[in-house]
Amino acid sequence: MLPRCAVGVCHVLMLVLCVSAAEDFDWTKNHHGSFYYGTFPAGFSWGAGGSAYQTEGAWDKDGKGLSIWDVFSHKKGKIQRNDTGDFSCEGYYKVKDDISLMKELRLNHYRFSISWPRLLPTGIKSDHVNEKGIQYYDHLINHLLENKITPIVTLYHWDLPQVLQEKYGGWQNISMVNYFNEFANLCFERFGDRVKYWITFNNPWSVAVEGYETGEHAPGLRLRGTGAYRAAHHIIKAHAKVWHTYDSQWRGKQKGLVGISLSGEWGEPVDISNQKDIEAAERYVQFHLGWFATPIFHGDYPQVMKDFIGRKSVQQGLGTSRLPTFSPQEKSYIKGTCDFLGIGHFTTRYITQKNNPSGRSSSNYFSDRDLAELVDPRWPDPGSEWLYAVPWGFRRLLNFVKTQYGNPMIYVTANGVSEKMLCTELCDEWRIVYYKDYINEMLKAIKDGVNVKGYTAWSLLDKFEWDEGFSERFGLYYVDFRNKNKPRYPKASVQFYKRIISYNGFPNQREVENWRRKAVETCSSSNQLLAAEEQRSTAANILRLIHDPLTSHMEMVTEIVVPTVCTLSILLSAIFLMFLLRRRN
Repeated sequence: MLPRCAVGVCHVLMLVLCVSAAEDFDWTKNHHGSFYYGTFPAGFSWGAGGSAYQTEGAWDKDGKGLSIWDVFSHKKGKIQRNDTGDFSCEGYYKVKDDISLMKELRLNHYRFSISWPRLLPTGIKSDHVNEKGIQYYDHLINHLLENKITPIVTLYHWDLPQVLQEKYGGWQNISMVNYFNEFANLCFERFGDRVKYWITFNNPWSVAVEGYETGEHAPGLRLRGTGAYRAAHHIIKAHAKVWHTYDSQWRGKQKGLVGISLSGEWGEPVDISNQKDIEAAERYVQFHLGWFATPIFHGDYPQVMKDFIGRKSVQQGLGTSRLPTFSPQEKSYIKGTCDFLGIGHFTTRYITQKNNPSGRSSSNYFSDRDLAELVDPRWPDPGSEWLYAVPWGFRRLLNFVKTQYGNPMIYVTANGVSEKMLCTELCDEWRIVYYKDYINEMLKAIKDGVNVKGYTAWSLLDKFEWDEGFSERFGLYYVDFRNKNKPRYPKASVQFYKRIISYNGFPNQREVENWRRKAVETCSSSNQLLAAEEQRSTAANILRLIHDPLTSHMEMVTEIVVPTVCTLSILLSAIFLMFLLRRRN
C-alpha cells in the first residue's frame, strides 16, 4: 500500500457486553476458509446508499422544517469539530450529477432516505404538507428510474422532526406511532406508484441506544436503563403499523415490499469450548439484532433479554421489568411484518462472559448484557474506532439470520469501511480489500443457502458521519467539503466495485488482482486533479484569512497548513505511484 497522508489513531482493546440464544446455530464451525471464486445468482442487485441528513444539505431551504439533528448538531461540543450537516454534500442540488456517478458505477439500485421534516415541517400531516419537498423526491425518483436504477427508500434515517421531540418527547412517546404512520402513508400515496422497496427504519438500535441511552446522537437524552428500551418498543410498534397500512391499503395496487434495516455486528465466543462464552456471544447478537428482529419474526423479544433485564430489574427493587412487554394482541399484530430483512453489517467482536453489578445507579443497556467485547489487535482498523475489518464474521451473521428467522429474503442495506484522516488518499487500497473480502463472504453465505438478494455499498459519497462530523469518510467518492461546490472525485474503490458489479462476482484470481492493479493506477490521475483543486482552494483561503483581522491561529492551521500538507502528500503519493508502475513495466 502507498504511504497515506494520514492521521493515525491508535485503537486498542475494547470492553463492553452482550448475549442471546440461537437454537440451531453451530458455534463450533469456526473455520474461516479461503477466498471463493464464483458468481452471484442471476438478477442479484448491486447498489450504494446514503441518507437525507448526511448528504442533502439545504437544511432550511424550500420550506423544510427542523429535525432533531439540525438542532443537535448546532449545539457546541456535540459533534467533532462542531461540524453540522447544514450543507454536507449539497445533494439536494446535485441529483443529476450524483445519478451520473451511479450510472458510471453501473448500479442496479440506490438506497436513500426521505427527510420527514422536508415533507412535513412539524412532523404532523394536518399542519402542512411541503409540496417543494415532494417535488424534490419526485425529481430524484424519476431521474433514478430514467437511468434504470431502482430506488430503495428508507422512511426513517434518524431525522425526527424537532417539533415532535419538543412537544411529545420523540420516540419516548407512543404518539410517534401514529404520526410516523401518517408520514409513511403520505409517502406511499405520493411515491408508491414508482417505489417498490420500502424500509421503515434504518438501524433502530442506534436511534434507541445512542439517542435515548448514551446521548451521543440526537436528541441527546441520557435515560439510562429505560430510555433505549422504551424508544425501541415504540419503534417496533410503529414499524408494524406502517407494514399493516401498506399491506391493507397499498400493496394490492402498488405491488411493493416493506422491510426494515437492522444493524447486526457479529459476536464470536472468545473460547468456543466454553459454554459461558458461547452464551455471552449469543446474548451479544440477540441484544443487538434480535432485539428488533425477534419480535418482527416471532412476535416477542428474545427470551434472553426478558430473562436478563427482568432479573436485574428485580435485583434493583423494581416492581416490573425495565423491558416493556407486548400484549398477546400486539404480539400477533407485530409478528410477520417483514417482506424482506435489511442487514447493515460492518464489523465483529470477540465476546466473553462478564458479570456486572445490578444496582440502580449502574443499570443500563450495556450492563444488562453481562458480557465483554474484545478485539484482536491484528484486525485492520483504518478509520472509525469501532470498525475493524473481520470479513468472516459477515458470513456467520448471515447464516445466523437464516437459522434464527426462517431464511428470510435479505438485502444487505449497508456495508463498508471508513478512513479517519485530515486528508484523504484517493488510492484507498484498504477499502478495496475490505469490499473484496466482505463481498466474498456474502457469496459464500449464498452458497450456504442464505437468501441474499442484493448488496448496498456504504456509501456512495463521503458525507456527514453523525457525531464524528466530517472527520470520517465512508464514500466510494471523495467529497471536497472545503469547496462550496462540493466536487466529487472517484477513489480507487470505485473502479474495483464497478468490476465486481460487471462480472457479478469474482471470475478468477488473476482477473481480480488485475482489477486491483488497474484501480490503483486510475486513482493516480484523480489524486493529481484533487491536488490542483486543493492548491487553488488553499490560495483563496490564504487571501481571505490574511485580509481578515479576526483570523485565529486555529483557523490558519485548519484552512492553510493542513490542506497544504495534504496537497503535498497527494502529489508525492501520485509521483511515487507513477515511479513504481514504470519500474514494473
